[in-house]
Amino acid sequence: MTDAQRTAIADYRRNGYGYKKISQLTGVCESSVKTYCRRNGLTGMAAEAPGGVTEKPCLCCGKAVVQYPGRKEKKFCSDSCRNKWWNSHLHLVNRKAMYDFVCPTCGKPFSAYGNRNRKYCSHECYIEDRFGGAVCG
Repeated sequence: MTDAQRTAIADYRRNGYGYKKISQLTGVCESSVKTYCRRNGLTGMAAEAPGGVTEKPCLCCGKAVVQYPGRKEKKFCSDSCRNKWWNSHLHLVNRKAMYDFVCPTCGKPFSAYGNRNRKYCSHECYIEDRFGGAVCG
């Protein structure tokens, strides 16, 4: 990569161009452009270009969440807020993979999400069937 290409990459990045567009304009491989930008503190520049950065409140705590144009909308300020919100709004979860079973140990019918190979309704039933009620150790 020449000095002229490095200068052009930095200028394009500061003007809000993405890695792919810079690659096309300069003739430098896209991964090389990304690497150069990362090593020289030019990441996030396209997102910070004028005309698009907005803020929305976190669904859980109300704290401001920065929204960048051209990216998926962020709804939460952190993973802990996301987990907290979804755990308190389980009725909104679209559970398509529900499976119905009958426990071979206690005979109780139960349903499980996302595991079609499940056998037992609980860990206690598994221990009872496998070890006769005693935990090995």
